Amino acid sequence: MLGLLTSIGPLSIDMYLPSFGSIADSLHTTTSSIALSLSSFFIGLGVGQLFYGPLLERYGRVKPTYIGLGIYALSSLGCAYSQSVEMLIFFRFTQALGACGGMVASRAIVRDNFKTTEAAKAFSMLMIIVAVSPIIAPTLGGYISEWTSWRTVFIILAALSISLWALLYFFLPKAKPGNPNYSLKLSSIGKNYAEILKHPAFILNALMGSIAYAGLYAYLSGSPHLYIETYGVSETTYATIFALNAIGLVGAGQINNLILRRVKSRSIVIGALMAQTIVGAVMFTLYELDLFTVNTVTACIFSYLFCLGLIFPNASALSLGSMGHTAGSASAMLGAVQMLLGAMASAIVSATLSIGFLEMILVMALCAAIALILGMISQKKLSAFD
Repeated sequence: MLGLLTSIGPLSIDMYLPSFGSIADSLHTTTSSIALSLSSFFIGLGVGQLFYGPLLERYGRVKPTYIGLGIYALSSLGCAYSQSVEMLIFFRFTQALGACGGMVASRAIVRDNFKTTEAAKAFSMLMIIVAVSPIIAPTLGGYISEWTSWRTVFIILAALSISLWALLYFFLPKAKPGNPNYSLKLSSIGKNYAEILKHPAFILNALMGSIAYAGLYAYLSGSPHLYIETYGVSETTYATIFALNAIGLVGAGQINNLILRRVKSRSIVIGALMAQTIVGAVMFTLYELDLFTVNTVTACIFSYLFCLGLIFPNASALSLGSMGHTAGSASAMLGAVQMLLGAMASAIVSATLSIGFLEMILVMALCAAIALILGMISQKKLSAFD
């Protein structure tokens, strides 16, 4: 159940990526303009999660999720019938506002029921489920776009959210109830978030994991331009390559559960960040030496995402491990930080796509390096919190 809730965001991102060219032709614009609809989705996910955090504390984990799925369904239909790129960008933003409810709730429910080590394993299981969506979604989206229309992709997403709403209503086990005494006044909400941001274990771990995760969004924004326009692959071939890269996340999630039996979460994160930084440096070197081909870039991105599959679940568990008293709000803040940093990375890449894909490589490499620096700081200062 939680995996499906978490997957609705990645599905919304990945399923329409192969259709960038078709959408641009249909709306009489460019792929770089369509890429802004991806950035607006990331911004919506980041901003929306801050609102869901307090709602999950006040009304419990379930009711806000139902509302979010309803908003998502209506917005998906709005995307399907958009007549301009501006309409698409707007409805992608509101679609994200609906999607993030389930994403926040799923993390909060994990934190409600598991301690740090067990939570890291649970997040790994969620990541495995989430990582399956990039394998299925682009392939499915590519075929749908070729056989029917890109608009059908969004109609299917609307139908999926309605089906998920019904599934949760009938089968989701009872989750933590709401606290009627939790204040929804803006001053109280702001104070609660300020307290979370002052917590050293939360902010350092959240920034470490989120900056590393932002490298994924740089890849998501730049990959259609890289593969379809630069290397001239078809939409279905792009979807296949995308699925191959996503296997790195799936494999890492399973391996992470095995490693956690012997190694602590923080040690796994530091080792994976080191490896990810090396991969970023290798990508930049290959580009400068003009050795980039479809095969070499795919191998590098596969390795990069494999490292991320080890970083993300452990960093998430470390971030929320000491926030049990405000798990809903802390989960919302974590998601907001992740998505806003991802939106920044996505926007930078989208704005420079006409120049080339060097910017995508630089952003991915910098994200890994900065996250590693934060990881080293956290290792030195936060061992008492683990």
